[in-house]
Amino acid sequence: MNIQISSAAAEWYKQELSLKNGDFVRFYVRYGGFSPVQKGFSLGISNDEPNDIGAKTTEGGITFYVEEKDLWYFDDHDLIVNLHQKYEEPVLEYKKP
Repeated sequence: MNIQISSAAAEWYKQELSLKNGDFVRFYVRYGGFSPVQKGFSLGISNDEPNDIGAKTTEGGITFYVEEKDLWYFDDHDLIVNLHQKYEEPVLEYKKP
């Protein structure tokens, strides 16, 4: 499982969460919501310090990661995060490598 974050999306997270270089953004599984890969679950975000990283990438000085215990959610898909041009908010895509 890989994580890809566009520079525009990384900048959005930095501004919205008041992050500085060296900070972390965790994608975690939460019950409820909608997902094309797992029914009844969705992704949440937090700026927690890492515990047991299963996948990560760094963009714009921020490390984006998923903990090992949450990798099941992705069902062998990569997470791709871009910024929606019109709505100026992150869009999550899931793609099989």
